[in-house]
Amino acid sequence: MTDRLPRGLYLVTPDSRDAGQLLGRLEDALRGRPALVQYRNKLADPAARREQAAAAAALCRAAGALFIVNDSVELALEVGADGVHMGREDGDPAAARAALGDDLILGVSCYDDFERARSAVAAGADYVAFGTMFPSSVKPDAPRAPLELVRRARDELGVQVACIGGITLENVSQLVAAGADFVAVISDVFRAEDPAARAAAIQALFED
Repeated sequence: MTDRLPRGLYLVTPDSRDAGQLLGRLEDALRGRPALVQYRNKLADPAARREQAAAAAALCRAAGALFIVNDSVELALEVGADGVHMGREDGDPAAARAALGDDLILGVSCYDDFERARSAVAAGADYVAFGTMFPSSVKPDAPRAPLELVRRARDELGVQVACIGGITLENVSQLVAAGADFVAVISDVFRAEDPAARAAAIQALFED
């Protein structure tokens, strides 16, 4: 497995078919120096996803941010990503770990389910993600995850913990105080008037 990952903002790209707009907004946000970036796009077709992911990977390498691909081990390996993030429908984490080898990052969404997190760690996950933490416009019907899951995972599982769902600059301090290592954010950065400034402000909360 990887060494421990840098803490902070885990920027997740929004769904978009417009590669130019998506990559331009990502380039702006990267000036805020997020710790990690996840390429996630449910709208693009496979060819467009490959093209966008390769371009996003290059931007992240230039900016010094770790680059994670959502859903697809194959795409992550193809574009030279630093790792992959898997949800409930994305296959077996143990098989993903075998395909990634020991050096690439494996993250697993665990929603509000601590036992899923325990199983993910046993399968080789480097971090587990809980959420939704707050009401989310991206997944309005997703179950809410209590802050206690973050604290319990930190105490019992021995891996880093990410939080996702409805996270903004105004509420992120609650998650930092609970022990979250990363906060996954889409809208609060990408819809901001100045994505770089918003990203930097969230990242700074982990560095103070």
